[in-house]
Amino acid sequence: MSAPQATRTTALHAGAWWLWALGLATAASRTTNPLLLGLLAGVAGYVVAARRTDAPWARSYGAFVKVGLVVIAVRLLFAFVLGSPVPGTHTLVTLPEVPLPDWAKGVRIGGRVTAEGMVFALYDGLKLATLLVCVGAANALANPARLLKSLPGALYEAGVAVVVAMTFAPNLVADVQRLRAARRLRGRPDRGFRALLQVGLPVLEGALERSVALAAAMDARGYGRSAEVPPAVRHLTSVLTLGGLLGICAGTYGLLGDTGGGYGLPLLLAGLAAALAGLWLGGRRSVRSRYRPDRWGVRAWLVAGSGIAVAALMIWANGYAPAALHPPAVPLTAPVLPLWPAASVLVGLLPAFVAPLPARTDRAGRTDRMDRAASRGRAPAVDPRMKEPTQ
Repeated sequence: MSAPQATRTTALHAGAWWLWALGLATAASRTTNPLLLGLLAGVAGYVVAARRTDAPWARSYGAFVKVGLVVIAVRLLFAFVLGSPVPGTHTLVTLPEVPLPDWAKGVRIGGRVTAEGMVFALYDGLKLATLLVCVGAANALANPARLLKSLPGALYEAGVAVVVAMTFAPNLVADVQRLRAARRLRGRPDRGFRALLQVGLPVLEGALERSVALAAAMDARGYGRSAEVPPAVRHLTSVLTLGGLLGICAGTYGLLGDTGGGYGLPLLLAGLAAALAGLWLGGRRSVRSRYRPDRWGVRAWLVAGSGIAVAALMIWANGYAPAALHPPAVPLTAPVLPLWPAASVLVGLLPAFVAPLPARTDRAGRTDRMDRAASRGRAPAVDPRMKEPTQ
């Protein structure tokens, strides 16, 4: 099945990308094997490189990768300075230990640093970094505005707040990159504390202008207005939503506990049904218009199913190969890449072949046309509506 070019009608549903990324993140949470974690991060990075667009939110993937590297470094630093609960026999260095009062028993600063403790900290930091990489892949691939259209009416206002929060950071990163490139073109330094201060003011100004424009657009579209709903329906909505959430919490606790397996699943299902009914009734307050809904097609099922399959296969692998998925730090041994769990991770590469090809933005297309015109020695025409040279 060849992948078509992504258009408004053939674009993949944003929820499919999030289900795929959450499936990879679930698989990463079930293992501490650094080889499997690196394979999961590689799968997420390959799919992002093959299917992300050049939209502002698609550029945030690199920031998530850098944050993951910082997390690993901080975890190793804490293990080096504060020690590790893992006992070890291979001493790397012995730091001067700071004496602490009696009420701080169990906490130490300095002391013996072992290789086993550092390896354990590395495995722990790699797991968290891989989770961040998976979330960054979802942010880079899923259009947050299209995802907002699929939310229930009761969650629309909360969804708008989440979407604004998710798009603010990528736009901020794009502004910083644009301003640094402009400083380099002008022969000015783009690194260092002084350059950061000179870039920060234009970035803050752009963020404020974008916030004012967003507020005006939301007010013009009637955001915050709600329909008249009878008081009985409002009270029933509150009871169903609150009772459903309590049922979900109690059912989840029952499933995770040792003695609650009998009532956990029925209570969880009843809570889900009540919460969904409350969301459906709460959606009657929303007066927003719905048009051009995103379709959940075969490709969306394949993308979401690949992530769910990776999570399910990794959870199943914990039953027959727990030692391979959790290599011990004591005794100190080299991790081994298990064959079948690694093959199950490769299922996550399916979106790189079945998802629609990313569409280039108008700005990128106009840039390409300008480059082609310049290479032919002809001046490109000017479109007065765009205020930019076009061919």
